[in-house]
Amino acid sequence: MAWLILSILMSFGFGQAFKWAQRQGCHAPSVVTANYLFMALLLAAYLGARGELSGDGAAWRMGLFIGVFFIAAMLVMTYGLDVAHVGAVLTAFRLAILVPVAAGLWIWGETLSARQVAGLVLGIASLMLMTRGDTSPQRVTGARALLLLAVIFLIQGGGQIGLRWVDKAGLKDQHLQVLFATALVAGSLGAAFVAARRRMPRRRDVFVGMAIGTHNMVNLAAILVALSLYEGAVYFPIAGCAAVILDNLAAHFLWKERLARPALAGAALGAVSVLLVY
Repeated sequence: MAWLILSILMSFGFGQAFKWAQRQGCHAPSVVTANYLFMALLLAAYLGARGELSGDGAAWRMGLFIGVFFIAAMLVMTYGLDVAHVGAVLTAFRLAILVPVAAGLWIWGETLSARQVAGLVLGIASLMLMTRGDTSPQRVTGARALLLLAVIFLIQGGGQIGLRWVDKAGLKDQHLQVLFATALVAGSLGAAFVAARRRMPRRRDVFVGMAIGTHNMVNLAAILVALSLYEGAVYFPIAGCAAVILDNLAAHFLWKERLARPALAGAALGAVSVLLVY
């Protein structure tokens, strides 16, 4: 239970830190890239000191898979937040929990009780309610917007499948090696993206990214441990709904944002869904 709570709180903190960075005018791709590169540096120093840096080929392949999906999801999501309805983008991002849940049921034979299925359905409804009511401007509409949301949904879901796959691939004892490979791949691809855009990262972007990277390292480690203790079909709905509930509470009390009534109803429904799934 402790690891589940820690992973939820760390995931919530990562989202809030990134939101703060955006409000401070930081360049999102630069912050994301610095986050992963600094995380890779910290893990390299720790694993190198222990003589465990190399890992085996399976850990590197898993890190490559997860890293590609991670950096792609962050870059596409931040682009979506600029050009599409924020609520729709966040809904697609959060509903991506359905991808690893489906993978767990179909590929790895995980099971859900009738009560947990009811909780999952309520969780989906609560996520949709909690991201309704925004009036953000949008430059992408119609079929292009739908395609963008589908890409966000699938890419974010792919990264979460990777996290679930780590233990299923027999890498339970190589969590840190997988995270190192993930961070190195994601950071390298992010750096290539920023360089291609000819955007020189500012000192503030780098320092903020380093701080977030330290937090994110603990966040991802906690998620991997939690996934080793709970089936993905149980973990992802609980973590997803709980994080969004905390996001909405922070929006109201910390960021002084007025929540629409559907969001309040969704938060209450999400609390019920978490109890049912657990």
